[in-house]
Amino acid sequence: MGKLVALVLLGVGLSLVGEMFLAFRERMSASREVQPVEPENCRLIEELENGSEDIDILPSGLAFISSGLKYPGLPNFAPDEPGKIFLMDLNEQNPRAQALEISGGFDKELFNPHGISIFIDKDHTVYLYVVNHPHMKSTVEIFKFEEQQLSLVYLKTIKHELLKSVNDIVVLGPEQFYATRDHYFTNPFLSLFEMILDLRWTYVLFYSPREVKVVAKGFCSANGIAVSADQKYVYVADVAAKNIHIMEKHDNWDLTQLKVIQLGTLVDNLTVDPATGDILAGCHPNPMKLLIYNPEDPPGSEVLRIQNVLSEKPRVSTVYANNGSVLQGTSVASVYHGKILIGTVFHKTLYCEL
Repeated sequence: MGKLVALVLLGVGLSLVGEMFLAFRERMSASREVQPVEPENCRLIEELENGSEDIDILPSGLAFISSGLKYPGLPNFAPDEPGKIFLMDLNEQNPRAQALEISGGFDKELFNPHGISIFIDKDHTVYLYVVNHPHMKSTVEIFKFEEQQLSLVYLKTIKHELLKSVNDIVVLGPEQFYATRDHYFTNPFLSLFEMILDLRWTYVLFYSPREVKVVAKGFCSANGIAVSADQKYVYVADVAAKNIHIMEKHDNWDLTQLKVIQLGTLVDNLTVDPATGDILAGCHPNPMKLLIYNPEDPPGSEVLRIQNVLSEKPRVSTVYANNGSVLQGTSVASVYHGKILIGTVFHKTLYCEL
């Protein structure tokens, strides 16, 4: 009798797991394909072959690009090479990418850069904050940019018990930033199980030398984060929920949700068009192809523009879409004076003139 009960319970458990996995496949848009939307004047950047997970552009047109991310469960074409930060000058007629030298005693061999954010101080000094995953832990590295030497000077590493599974960052002051946690569990197996169960345990935190706190929670997988030009609103991508949360920022750095924009595709990093205030989102139209990578049937790419984000009916349009034949696994898109850089988690980088 006991064996029969055990078998029944096992069968029920397997059935529930099967149902949850099918629901997970549906949430992950396992069978979705995209219709191509490809601007005519585009080319791949030769120097960027191993990803360009995040991109941030100075008002002067200098673009910083994080490359070489090693992330559990996702492809990597250069697993033995450390990550790098590249620079491109988008004012040039045919811009090329150049890896920046890093000085100041930083351990470059363990560099595993993820999300990045630029901060310009009152004296016009440029600082680059980088989410780093040495030994698959999470830290935030602070560098000073030396434009004449085309280099980064390492200044400081920030660690904190709340800075776990950090994905992206947006800096609003000297050592003052918001960061997203994309998984509650740090074990890759438990992280996948967390997504299958649709747990909503991830969050956005605020960090400063004086205070560190969770300011928004309840996300499936908090991912990209950006701030409006006037710094009144913070935009958070919940990749697994396929949406963007529009949050109001308060004087004490807390965030209050104003609305959620559903997009029907998995949203990765966010940037803001400085000319219009529109949100640009790098998206994964069929992410199961990322988790189960097949070069013969690669993951596609998608870039969306969201206009009038504070209105009752924001307008969503497709800037770029490809089935993977050109660009695989788009994670970010950033614009400057009619030019756009489209980055990927592990693949190539596309430059277009719109």
